[in-house]
Order: sequence, then C-alpha cells, then structure tokens
Amino acid sequence: MIGAIELGLVYGVMALGVYLTFRILNFPDLTVDGSFTTGAAVAAAMITTGQNPVLATLAGAVAGLVAGAITGLLHTKGRIDGLLAGILTMIGLWSVNLRIMGTAKEDATVAANLPLLRADTLFTPLREADLLGTWGGIGIILVGVIVLKLAVDWFLSTNLGLAIQATGDNGPMIRSFGVSTDRTTILTLAISNGFVALCGALVAQYQGFADISMGIGLILVGLASVILGQAVFGHRFIWLASLAVVLGAVLYRLIIFFAMRAGLDPNDMKLVTAVLVVLALLLPRWGFLRRIPSLRGRGGRVAPREPAPDAPEPAAVAPANGR
Repeated sequence: MIGAIELGLVYGVMALGVYLTFRILNFPDLTVDGSFTTGAAVAAAMITTGQNPVLATLAGAVAGLVAGAITGLLHTKGRIDGLLAGILTMIGLWSVNLRIMGTAKEDATVAANLPLLRADTLFTPLREADLLGTWGGIGIILVGVIVLKLAVDWFLSTNLGLAIQATGDNGPMIRSFGVSTDRTTILTLAISNGFVALCGALVAQYQGFADISMGIGLILVGLASVILGQAVFGHRFIWLASLAVVLGAVLYRLIIFFAMRAGLDPNDMKLVTAVLVVLALLLPRWGFLRRIPSLRGRGGRVAPREPAPDAPEPAAVAPANGR
C-alpha cells in the first residue's frame, strides 16, 4: 500500500497539469497521452547516455512544454478544434518518442523501451537509503509535490493566472478587456503538459524504465484523479482544489491497489478507471455526497433561496403624474 501512495503522489504532478486544462481553462486536452511519454523518453534517453538525472528530468518537462505549445498553436492560430488539435499532437508524438528513445541505443534509430535499472536516477539516493517503500519516502515525495502545488496556487493568484481563469470562464468577456486569449490558452497548455511530462520523467525513474505505451489512456487517469478528488474533497478555493486533485491521484492509486488485491485482472483496470470517473460524476448528484456541504463546495457559489410559499406579491408602484 505504501508503494501505491508513493506512486499516487508522483501521479499527483500529472493531475495538477490536467487540472489546469480541464478545470481552469475548460479545454479537453488529449496531448497528455503523448507528452507524458515524451517526458519519460527524454529523461530516460539522457540518463542512459550519462546525463545528470536532475538535468534529464528538467529536459523532459521542457519537452512537454513544447508539446503543449504546439497544441495551443494548432488550436489558436490554426483554428483547429481543441479536441482534434490534441489528438494530432498526441499521434505525432508517438513517432517522436520512438525516435527519442532510439537515440540512446546503438545501431538503432527507434526504440520502444529503455531500461533504467542500472542507471542513477532521482530515486537512487532514496533506494540506497532504504527510504522507498517507507513512510519516510512518502514524506520526501510529498514535500516535492506540495512545492509544485503551492507554485500552481501562487501562479493562479497572479494577474496572468486570473486572466487564465477568466479565459476558461468567459473568453469573450476577458477579450473585451484587451487580454489575448490566444496567449493565455497557449501558455496554459504549455504549462499543463510541462507538468505532465515532468510526471512522466519521474514515473520512468521510479519504475526503472520508459516505454512507448506508458501514456496510453493516461488522460482518463488524470480525469479520474481530478474528478474523484474534487468530488470527495471539494474545490471551493484554489488551494483546496489543487490539493484535492493531488489527493485524488493518491485515492485513485489506492482504489486500483485494493482492486488488484481483490483479484481483479490487470487488463480490467481501464474499465475500473472508467467506472470511477462515472461514479465521481454521478454520486454528487444522486448520492450521499450531496448531504455533506463541507465536502461539496462549488466554487463559493451559493444556491439561490426560493421565495416563501405564502409571501405576498409586491405592491404595484404607482406611475408618475398619475398615469
């Protein structure tokens, strides 16, 4: 179970990226499936060739930034539907990722996977200190994820962050104030996929390999983390919403862990994820979560009160000059 919590915290970085596009920008970004693998491929290729793990991880995040910016440019400047723009970038990244991993292998132009079992990674010091798989390892990973969460909170509280929130809420309105929604869209997609690629680089180092198929269906995992976390913990405030998506990633990994322990086939995990998303969407409307107001914040909005059934009708106002 401790391993599931550790991996859930690492995936919390990806959930923060999905949160920026799905909740803040209101943009259905499918680039995630490709940029996650891009971050893993870049980090694995650089580590395999002897580069510093920190530098390799940052390079993976930068590669994700570029991927997200490409999706943003296709959508804003190319006038391509957002969903299609993400799919096009994701498909293109499949071939790019094969080429990236192929650079780390001799006599090969493409590679479907790269092992990191004998290479030094960011998690090597924790393994050598026997901290991975313990509560100490969870604490160290948690500190790193909380730092990233606080960075997201701070960014969304700046003028640029508020403009991004307004872009997702009401694009025409914020454009009337002179804000370039194209710029905010491209920037948000770049930052989001930078977080996703950073998570991919960390997961590759945590698991000891990078694989071309490791990002397949990841958008569903991200949505499950965001929706499940905010359905349980709420999202009344920005700091609570970002914390909820991180906890949602941990909760998702724990559910998968217990599902595996219960004897479910690993091939059924995608179905389990889909069911989790459906339940997270429906339970707040139908189930007991509606009766827990402390957990069901809705962005600070207060439901309008219905008038009293026996309230008198307002008196008519007499027109001026007796007419």
